[in-house]
Amino acid sequence: MAEAKPFSNVEFATNPEPRCPCVLLLDTSFSMQGEALTQLNNGVAQLRAELVRDPLASKRIELAVVTFGGEVRILSEFTSVDRFIVPTLEAQSETPMGAAIHTGLDMIEHRKKMYKEHGIAYYRPWVFLVTDGYPTDHWRSSADRVHEGEHDSRFIFFCVGVLEADFPTLRQISVRPPLRLRRLEFREMFMWLSSSLSAVSRSRPSQGGQAHFDDPAGPNGWATTSD
Repeated sequence: MAEAKPFSNVEFATNPEPRCPCVLLLDTSFSMQGEALTQLNNGVAQLRAELVRDPLASKRIELAVVTFGGEVRILSEFTSVDRFIVPTLEAQSETPMGAAIHTGLDMIEHRKKMYKEHGIAYYRPWVFLVTDGYPTDHWRSSADRVHEGEHDSRFIFFCVGVLEADFPTLRQISVRPPLRLRRLEFREMFMWLSSSLSAVSRSRPSQGGQAHFDDPAGPNGWATTSD
């Protein structure tokens, strides 16, 4: 078994609570620059602010941020909400969505391995992808991983399209129908994500993290279906 990093030993010793890791895969290509990126930045900050108000969620929910604009960048490794530092997102170049998905799924598998090594229980991880464009790289192998992982209950994958997102491709990547964000309601989207993750954190890992979620495409929701 690989030697664990010292920080991990301290991290899990001081906080042995079960974990629910959530990786945000965020499109930061040039098409997102302007108001969309401003609202996305504000939304991530809102997510952290909402979760940190929940004492249990702040210990059990872990956030990571991966951006894909020009290149794939890990802006934040998995960390509990109380330690999470909100990154500043900047728009750059093209949309390597396929590589970003692979990166996020690799991070989840690595994190689950660390939980097991330290005897930490965990909920099914969440992957939350937000994009306004279409993949500019090879994405089919990442779609295969998403479908296989969902089938095997290794994670839950959500996909949100913004503005002129390529929904035909997103439907092939995501098992769940991708959602279309109403206008630029990033704040409402991240408040829903916070509420949903908080609900998961109050459930039992042995129950698979089952919890009730409000329908984001409902009458008062922040999204519509992409069909």
